[in-house]
Amino acid sequence: MKHLIFCILICASAAYGQKPPVPAIVIHGGAGTIERSNLSPEAEAEIRAVLQRALDTGYSILENGGNATDAVMAAITILEDAPQFNAGKGAVMNDAGTHELDASIMEGLNLNAGAVAGSSIIKNPILAAHEVMLRSPHVLLAGKGADQFARQQKLSIVENKYFTTEEVLAKWKKMKAQKQNTRGEAAPTEREFAKFGTVGAVAIDKEGSLAAGTSTGGMMGKMYNRIGDSPIIGAGTYADNNTCAVSCTGHGEYFMRLAVAKEISDQIEFGKKPLADAVTYTLVSRLVSMGGSGGLIAIDKHGNIVMDFTTPGMYRGYKHAKGTKTAVYADE
Repeated sequence: MKHLIFCILICASAAYGQKPPVPAIVIHGGAGTIERSNLSPEAEAEIRAVLQRALDTGYSILENGGNATDAVMAAITILEDAPQFNAGKGAVMNDAGTHELDASIMEGLNLNAGAVAGSSIIKNPILAAHEVMLRSPHVLLAGKGADQFARQQKLSIVENKYFTTEEVLAKWKKMKAQKQNTRGEAAPTEREFAKFGTVGAVAIDKEGSLAAGTSTGGMMGKMYNRIGDSPIIGAGTYADNNTCAVSCTGHGEYFMRLAVAKEISDQIEFGKKPLADAVTYTLVSRLVSMGGSGGLIAIDKHGNIVMDFTTPGMYRGYKHAKGTKTAVYADE
């Protein structure tokens, strides 16, 4: 698979005694059935432009001596504000026709972490996750409690309809109509109505500290209050300065069962695998064998980068001192 070869080539410098560029940032905008036939040139250009802006913003923080956590938050905030993705503005709707947003963030230096789940009014859930990490004794706040906490921290609060776009609303209405017409005999396929766009970022700063963050609107038509892997530390997000930082995207129920992000860290720490091998083992040997699909981005403590996925495409990109790249399809 070309995308896997590409990832390995990024990591190859360590094998020849050359240190990969540090600092560095890697982002994703979701994995799924992303094919050229499904994406107009104009839409593709818009997506690549937002990805590049997120990379540039995050890397600017790192380049100027900022920490990995701030870079991750800055990049994800831009992606949350972009309606092309399934996080923040443009997030999908649950079965009831409202938006419930999830996000998490983790620091590799001290394993501090914060998350929110089922938020309905927080404009940028990744910022709320950061506040939970900094200003509460907890790791995860959900629902009305998360929203109330965000208000107390004076974060930007919006009406739930702020997250709605015409595209998402049209898909939701079509899904509901199909469900009604079939009378439950044949549920609409996730592939038909899904919006692939969970966003995430991982980074390593000049001090060698790692951070990871993930933000999502979840699955289109999900049951009320369903929570996926994105706000679950160890499943969708993980960072440890001793190993790596990981942000995942895909079918959350499978990522939670396998604790994918932590599994990759453990494969490095206890299995003594290099990052690329740890990712391949976890995604292919474990996730796919269970029937799951998706992708992830990761960066290890040496600055090696992996962007891998088992789907036809994944919005992704990286930036460090030696260059930058954005990609959409598997053959890039």
